Amino acid sequence: MSQKFDIIVLGSGPGGYVAAIRASQLGKKVAVVEKAELGGICLNWGCIPTKALLKSAQVFEYIKHAADYGIQINNAKADFSAMIKRSRDVAAGMSKGVQFLMKKNNITVIYGFGKLKGNKQLEVTDDKNNTTTYTADHIILATGGRARELPNLKIDGKKVIGYRQAMSLTEQPESMIIVGSGAIGVEFAYFYNAIGTKVTIVEFMPNIVPVEDEDISKQLEKEYKKSGINILTSSTVESVDTSGKKCKVTIKTPSGAITEECDVVLSAVGISTNVEGIGLEECGVAVDKGRVVTDDFYRTNIPGIYAIGDITKGQALAHVASAEGIICVEKICGHHPEPLNYNNIPGCTYCQPEIASVGLTEKAAKEKGYAIKVGKFPFTASGKAKAAGASEGFVKVIFDAKYGEWLGCHMIGANVTEMIAEVVVARKLETTGHEIIKAVHPHPTMSEAIMEATAAAYGEVIHL
Repeated sequence: MSQKFDIIVLGSGPGGYVAAIRASQLGKKVAVVEKAELGGICLNWGCIPTKALLKSAQVFEYIKHAADYGIQINNAKADFSAMIKRSRDVAAGMSKGVQFLMKKNNITVIYGFGKLKGNKQLEVTDDKNNTTTYTADHIILATGGRARELPNLKIDGKKVIGYRQAMSLTEQPESMIIVGSGAIGVEFAYFYNAIGTKVTIVEFMPNIVPVEDEDISKQLEKEYKKSGINILTSSTVESVDTSGKKCKVTIKTPSGAITEECDVVLSAVGISTNVEGIGLEECGVAVDKGRVVTDDFYRTNIPGIYAIGDITKGQALAHVASAEGIICVEKICGHHPEPLNYNNIPGCTYCQPEIASVGLTEKAAKEKGYAIKVGKFPFTASGKAKAAGASEGFVKVIFDAKYGEWLGCHMIGANVTEMIAEVVVARKLETTGHEIIKAVHPHPTMSEAIMEATAAAYGEVIHL
């Protein structure tokens, strides 16, 4: 007889483990099935270890520019292997933290590859090829995603790599071509460039970080070019020849085809969903373009089967997966959670300068027919930013001119990922621009720029 649970969660990333903990808090008998390390890609190969690498790069840059702060340091150099080790140690520590949380919340952890078998059953095959079947009233799929491959850019793990290899190379490459300039691409571009690798970014769209407001994209491109990063926009990689010592990369640019040599090519063109082999087709679970179809509470078309995180319709972000997991479980347990508002999800990119945004871009707001008020406040006018030696960037806000609705906010600068939550909460509470202007912000802080940008939108800015 198979072991019985109230809820089984397939996958232990930030969607899966959060869903499991919330289910345990609500009195359910819960199990998590994981084929690798607890914490999933985010904790082990994504969000957390990349931020450790980026911090190492930032500290190295501080040291290189110590004289700007009145400090003399000589002969500083980056120890690539030590940076990689620190990143892996941070990831390992976070994974152990999830192990602790599983134990604390009396959640059973089952290691192996899980597959739906119908009749509320999940078959798990461990690394010794032993198979065990488990039963649950509710099965939540939280299997996440992996690096996407292009037909002409196959990842071999040596010369053509994905994000996992990019954070565990044994030697620092002298040169690197990064294909794609989303969050993964520009974050690794910053890290490797900061420690001395020659970096080229190839982006298909006209702007880097193409999902961001165009003003943000242009500012980041300006800063990256200033730091020595080569940027090729409206360009595509046609082929990669890895037969020699170096990679020969043929790139189609607006002015014609060129060939560039590099040690390593990093593919950073997004993610593919992990939906293969988990029994969706056999159980009749509806899938559309690689994503599991769900309702607003993450119920699939098959009763008792749910899906959250990267394999569903929402943004492929850790905080989205966590929010979906909580909503899903609370609905299962008879609560009445609100559906998630995907128009109020913050996006953060942890390059330097950082990027943070939420809501509509200026272009999108105009396309939707809004009459808008736009305000911008540069960090060159911020006392805190100037004192910190981090005056690059700005805060840009967009309001509906008719009703005062806060349509969007876009920031680029030091630590702006720590500032965006104010905007998310304000939009959740339907706060107007005038209320932001009258809410006293502490001085001197970077966050004052939000108030000042809002004041600029309404013609009331003081410090410009």
